Parts: sequence; C-alpha cells; structure tokens
Amino acid sequence: NSSDLSPSSFILASIPGLEAAHFWMAIFLCSMYIVAVTGNCVVLFIVKTEPSLHAPMYFFLCMLAAIDLALSTSTVPRILSFYWFNTREISFSACLVQMFLIHTLSAIESTVLLAMAVDRYVAICHPLRHAAILTNSVTAKIGLAAMARGVLFFLPLPLLLLPLPFCSSRLLSHSFCLHQDVMNLACANTTPSVVYGLTAILLVMGLDAVLICLSYILILKAVLQLALWKERLKAFSTCVAHICVVLAFYVPLIGLSVVHRFGKDLAPLVHITMGNIYILVPAVLNPIIYGVRTKQIQRRILNLI
Repeated sequence: NSSDLSPSSFILASIPGLEAAHFWMAIFLCSMYIVAVTGNCVVLFIVKTEPSLHAPMYFFLCMLAAIDLALSTSTVPRILSFYWFNTREISFSACLVQMFLIHTLSAIESTVLLAMAVDRYVAICHPLRHAAILTNSVTAKIGLAAMARGVLFFLPLPLLLLPLPFCSSRLLSHSFCLHQDVMNLACANTTPSVVYGLTAILLVMGLDAVLICLSYILILKAVLQLALWKERLKAFSTCVAHICVVLAFYVPLIGLSVVHRFGKDLAPLVHITMGNIYILVPAVLNPIIYGVRTKQIQRRILNLI
C-alpha cells in the first residue's frame, strides 16, 4: 500500500445497506436546513428592523444566528450533494477548508454563548450597571475577539495535517470533514495534532463551559437572595432560553467527542447521525427557542405573518 503526501481527495462516509434511502434522508436534512436558514434569517431581520431590540442580548443573538447560518451552509449543501448525486469524493484542500470552518465557527459560537452568560449575570446581579458595562461598542469588540480567538486557536489544525502522509484508505467516518476523522487516516506520527487539538478544545470549549457554569452559579446565588418566589422565578426565567441554547450546543458536541473517543467499533449510522445532529440541531433549535421565549420577537413574528 502506497502513501501519498497529499491525497487528491477523501471519501465521505455512507451508511452500508441504506444507500437506497439516501434520497429520503436528504429530503429530511434539506427540510431541517431550510428551517435553520429561515429561522436564523428571521431573527437577523427582526433584530435589525426593530429599534427596541438594539441591545447587547439581541446583538449576541444575531451573532449566534450568523454563526449557525455559516456553519450549516459550509456543510449541509455538500452533504445533500452526496446523498442526491452520489458525489462522495471531496478534494483534500476543500476538506481542510471545511474542517477549519467547522471547528473555528464552533469555537466562535462557544465564545458568544459565554458572552451571553456574562450578559445575563450582569443584568441580574448588577442591573444598574448593565447599560454602562455592556455598551454597543463593547458588544462589537466581544464579537471581534470571539472571531479572532476562534481563528487563532484552530487555524493550526489544518496546517498540522497538511504535511502528513496519508494511507491508501481515504474513507471518512462522517459526511463532512472533522479534524479527528482526517487525522486518523494519516500514516505518520500524529501526536502534535492530537495534543494541539485537545489543548485547543480544552482552552476554548472546555474553559467556556466552566465559565458559563460559574456564571450561572453566581446568578443562582443572587436569585435565591431575592425575597419573593415570584421575583426569583421572574429573574431566572430570563435565563431559560440561554440555558436551552447552551445545552443544544454542548450536548451534541460532547456526544460527538465521546463517539470519536470510545465508539470506534460502533456502526457507521451512529457516527453519521451524531455528526449531523452536531451540525444541524443547534442551528434549528436556537431561533425556535428564542422565538418562543422572547415576547418582543414573538410579537414581531406575528406582525410579519
């Protein structure tokens, strides 16, 4: 078996025995993609056209919607092309670009979720200082810092894979490219990639998750100090939507990581399903959650209808 320093392409994974069902699977994925694109575009349009929503919380929501649009658009059309037209090959360079976009956008989304948790903490624990601390300019700087953080931490991932020789096997475990998946096909020592990838995830997603939990511990402590139960419920209800969005992001992320780490002997269906959940579920659920929980967005949607 010969090795290629830079393979021309990789083969996207399919589910053995279910090739005949690819058309209907693509219909389902396309429907979810349409819902995700429509929902996030509606959120962006409503926040842009409604002056009362020009506040840090809704600007962060716009960032989240833009990230979800970019993440789903960088993967789902290629998956649909595979399912509908059986174009299983993806070029080496396109695979590295897609991998970089997936990991970078996920890191940016994690940072934005942390910023939204800090926004909720300031709004509940220091309400009189909220407008002075989280101004529009500070919100914009946080967005730029989130982008820079994601790019700087995850740009080395494709660069570390670029010089590696790859074996004759070019079959991926998912319908798109992930760092762990591509790295496992290399025929050389991948320790630097393993160590850097784990370090980047721990310093970005792992640290963000810890800080989000810490912010909600402080929020819960402040809420419990309120005298009336009605006041406690009202204060904490402003965090419900954000908690649901955090779970929608981190639960599929953790599930996909567990499958990669411990599920090497699992059926391909599990890998492909977890990958699609990780890409599509947050993009679909985020606008629905905020549409249901935010009265201003509800009213604006009803007015549009």
